[in-house]
Amino acid sequence: MNPRTTVIIVTWNGRTHLDGLMPALLAQEAPGGFEVLVVDNDSRDGTPDVIAEIASRDSRVRLIRNPTNAGFAPANNRATDEARGEFVVTLNNDTVPEPGWLDALVSVAASDARIGSVASQMVFAHDPETIQSAGIRIDRAGIAWDRGSGDPRMKPGPPVPVFGASAGAALYRRAMLRQLGGFDPSYFMYLEDVDLAWRARLAGWESVVAPTSVIRHAHSASAGEGSPFKNWHLGRNKVWTIARCYPAPGLLEYLPAIIGYDLASLPYTMVTRRDLSPLRGRIAALRGLHP
Repeated sequence: MNPRTTVIIVTWNGRTHLDGLMPALLAQEAPGGFEVLVVDNDSRDGTPDVIAEIASRDSRVRLIRNPTNAGFAPANNRATDEARGEFVVTLNNDTVPEPGWLDALVSVAASDARIGSVASQMVFAHDPETIQSAGIRIDRAGIAWDRGSGDPRMKPGPPVPVFGASAGAALYRRAMLRQLGGFDPSYFMYLEDVDLAWRARLAGWESVVAPTSVIRHAHSASAGEGSPFKNWHLGRNKVWTIARCYPAPGLLEYLPAIIGYDLASLPYTMVTRRDLSPLRGRIAALRGLHP
């Protein structure tokens, strides 16, 4: 019998996180059981060997090796193609799930067929009483924010509607992923979850956050908080997402706000951080505007 849920972890030189992640993950319980697919993006730090050894002891774990760093979005899509579960859970390798995390995600998703995604309550690893993200919210300028970031940890309670789920620790209904084509592989990484959440809403799917599904996250441990690499992809992918997903009437109405935000934020970033990567990312987006 196939497991009901597939947990996908994409790794790239993340061996140092595995000692915390894997024992906590494999101790989880979920209705209908679960499997774990680890996609390694050509790590050079011994990550594949560690996962292979774990897989030899636990049949729920499988290793998928990419010959190059394919990026977060393509790697998740590859694993989704091999997933056996009705539900697909994406999980960053720099996380540690608290007890009951997976059970809460699956139980909420199974309660309503209209739910396409369920967000975890992500808290900071260094401060687990403070929220890092409780889903995605979008402002009128098309900017995606971590919902609840900096707020006190949510108390146990019923699911709360949100715009979408952060792919750092999110459950997706596999039927929805098939309908939408999964993550857009051209994004490589960053905002691919925002693009997917927006397309899901436009297609009529609902998203909620499960307050009792708690995960501790070492924010931006893989690519570095505020790194030029991250800022370039954020700049490019933001333009692509707005151009692709923002409904035309709203886009025309709020275009001044969208442009105004960039005119205010870009000079600040370039001057204070001496970083041109956000501007270069936006230029790259305009050169190859996403369909």
